Amino acid sequence: MTEEILSLWPELMWINDEDLREKTARTWEVALEKSVLTVDDLRKIPFTLLAGPDLRVSFMAHKRCVVHIAKDAGLKMNEFFKEDLPVNMDVLIAGAILADVGKLLEYEMKDGKSVQGKYGKYLRHPFSGVSLAEQCGVPAEVCHIIATHAGEGDMVKRTVEAYIVHHADFMTFEPFRDRLK
Repeated sequence: MTEEILSLWPELMWINDEDLREKTARTWEVALEKSVLTVDDLRKIPFTLLAGPDLRVSFMAHKRCVVHIAKDAGLKMNEFFKEDLPVNMDVLIAGAILADVGKLLEYEMKDGKSVQGKYGKYLRHPFSGVSLAEQCGVPAEVCHIIATHAGEGDMVKRTVEAYIVHHADFMTFEPFRDRLK
C-alpha cells in the first residue's frame, strides 16, 4: 500500500484482514493509474456530478463520511443483533471504501471541473468499480457491495453489509440532491 493511498484512506487500517486491506488499497491504486483524476482532484471536486456552484462537499469528504457511518452502523448492529444479523466488519469497511472507486473512470476534467466522460456514458461506476476490484482479487462479497450500493442494487437481494453501505451512501447524498432541485 502506497503512502498516497493511505493518506487518502486512513480508514484502510480499520480492515483487520491484511490481504483484504492490501487488495482494497491496490484497487484504488489501479483506479488512479487508469484515471485522469489525481489524489488532489479527489480532495477538491464535488462528490456528485449533479453539483451546483454552491456545493462545496468534496468527493473524499463524502466518501470518508460514508465509510465512518457504515462502520458505526455495523458496530451497533453487531452490538444489538449479535448472532441474529451479524455484520462482517472487514467486508463492510472494504465495500464502503470501494463503493465509488469506479467514478475515477467515469469522470473527466474539463475546464477545471469534473464531468461525465465518454467511459461514464457507457458504464456507471458500480460496473467499473467491480471490474477494478476483481482485477485486484477483491472477494465476491465485497464486489457485491460495490455492485449494489447504488440504484442498480435494487434489482437483487443485498447482503446486510450491502444494505448498510447503500443507506450510508444515500443518507449522505439525498439531502444534497434535494437542495439542488
